[in-house]
Amino acid sequence: MAGKTRVAKYQADRTNQKLYFCRLSCQAAGSTNDKQLYQAHCETAIFHLYGSFLAFIQELGHFYSLNMTAPTLSDIEQVLSERTQVSPEIQRLQQLQEQGFLANVERAYQRCLYAVLPDNSVAENTNMVEIEPKDLIVNVVTLSNQWLPDEATIREWRQQLLELIEQLRAGMVEF
Repeated sequence: MAGKTRVAKYQADRTNQKLYFCRLSCQAAGSTNDKQLYQAHCETAIFHLYGSFLAFIQELGHFYSLNMTAPTLSDIEQVLSERTQVSPEIQRLQQLQEQGFLANVERAYQRCLYAVLPDNSVAENTNMVEIEPKDLIVNVVTLSNQWLPDEATIREWRQQLLELIEQLRAGMVEF
């Protein structure tokens, strides 16, 4: 693979593209006054941000010459362990996934996928009152996005992930 750039060799282009899409979604969110459109752009930004994390994991798999289509951190760690290798990149990502901005990104991503469970006291009160379908739509819109990070927070997470990826890439050397 002599002559190939790092981007081509390890498929870093997908990671970079997802980070770029996240930035575009944040810009779109910042330029709208429509609350639902803002929420849609923020959720899109979160999807792309988490996608860039997954793409970087795939990039690490390519770096370590693993033939995995959709590797997880633990998948890579396990295969490397069998080879008696350790990946400092995987260890750092796992730390941040347990507690750090990656934990927040993953939590936001999960909340974009699945409905946030209602507080029991709210659920009990709603069961006592008959809800009109039109009221339900309003409740979904107003209650469902209370957990959603704003675009400034997503931008901050994106910047942290970008810096982390650049640091990890700088430390990744041929073995």
